[in-house]
Amino acid sequence: MKFTDWVTRVLLIWLMFATLIVVLLIGRATKLHNNPTISRASNPQVTAFSQYPQAQFQSAKEPEKKFQNAIKSPVKTNQPVARYITTQAFARYRPSYQVASVDPSNYGERYAQDVNGVTLHNQPIIVLHETGYSASSAVNFFQVAHTDESVQASYHALVKLDGTVVYLVPPEKRAFGAANSVFDGSQGVETVQTNPTLPASVNNFAYHVSLETPPDSYDASSQQTHSGYSEAQYHSLAWLVAQSQVPDDRITTHHLVDRSGKKVDPINFDGNKFLNLLNTYRQVRPIYRVNK
Repeated sequence: MKFTDWVTRVLLIWLMFATLIVVLLIGRATKLHNNPTISRASNPQVTAFSQYPQAQFQSAKEPEKKFQNAIKSPVKTNQPVARYITTQAFARYRPSYQVASVDPSNYGERYAQDVNGVTLHNQPIIVLHETGYSASSAVNFFQVAHTDESVQASYHALVKLDGTVVYLVPPEKRAFGAANSVFDGSQGVETVQTNPTLPASVNNFAYHVSLETPPDSYDASSQQTHSGYSEAQYHSLAWLVAQSQVPDDRITTHHLVDRSGKKVDPINFDGNKFLNLLNTYRQVRPIYRVNK
């Protein structure tokens, strides 16, 4: 074989391999582009800030990094802005926690507009509930798919009798905790209709957290009263709420927001005790900024 023929064959073989490599690389790039799972993993979305309690188990170290940024004023002057920060008491209290999944039929997205297309500006509220029966029965119900929209229900979190915090629905999602409900606060009556077939409710701007009902209330004949919640429940509830930027006057109960006339929970709830504990786990700090 002549030397020139041998060189020609080598060049042809090399070109074939090079072409094959290029084709494989193009195919891999196309797969990466079209596969949403891989794309999300390589370019994760940044979670938006929420004023609600987060499913994080932080201490009080550098609390200013954990909460919302101070609201910017359009006026170029020194303006005090208050926000909540957690305390050393918060850092010392470390409740047990669990994370339980909820069927997607039992929660949804928070809406930016109501059914009439009106932009929503409601500030967050926290609604306190009780389970009625055991914590496990509530979780089991939330984990079952419900096609009937009037039956769908969930909390964002619940606190068991021993103080364990069970995280259920992410705070940025809309839990179905209070149908046919209205919050009557300092800014007036607030409610939002997001479904034209269902009554308006506070769900779109509420964080729902429930206390496990003590066993002595499981009997239907004693549903209007019970022995009360445990010390651990009060402490864990205050610890959880302390992680939020929701002010005291926007913390309410299912009984107070309900418009069906059927909800009485949380029964025998000691609001003063809860607020005293809450004020030991968080405090208000004024923030001064110079806007230029």
